[in-house]
Amino acid sequence: MMKRLAVATLLFFTTAAIAPVVSAAAPASAVTIPVAGTGSAGAFSGTFQLQRFATDQGQLVATGLLTGVVTGAGGATTSIARTITLPAAVGDTTCQILHLDLGPLNLDVLGLQINLSRIVLDITAQAGAGNLLGNLLCSVANLLNDPSGLARLLNSILAAL
Repeated sequence: MMKRLAVATLLFFTTAAIAPVVSAAAPASAVTIPVAGTGSAGAFSGTFQLQRFATDQGQLVATGLLTGVVTGAGGATTSIARTITLPAAVGDTTCQILHLDLGPLNLDVLGLQINLSRIVLDITAQAGAGNLLGNLLCSVANLLNDPSGLARLLNSILAAL
């Protein structure tokens, strides 16, 4: 997330002129993320106060207040305070249900010796027509992949903070 914010900040400063300062207060539940970077306008140092998650054309986005200071090559500083929307992403999820890796086992039970080699057990759900259990398990594993549902969940977590 930090890399995305840094890249977005860099792109912003290399493609847009500095606008006048806009003041806005962040809600009490905002999460603050430090942001720093360098672009054609100079070095930026500030924070991104995450205010909410939403969906934009089916994609998850994070909206918040970017505040900080741009220091130009000559040392001149410009204060920035803007509400921005950035793309947000969730790491890839799969339908892998279980990965079990057991090393060799050697048992001696009342004179009966049992030697078991290494066992690797992988259970993967296969979704598709006629795969009732696979569809169910993949649905459970991918509950958070719906951007609007994820946005509602993340907003609930932000409100609880």
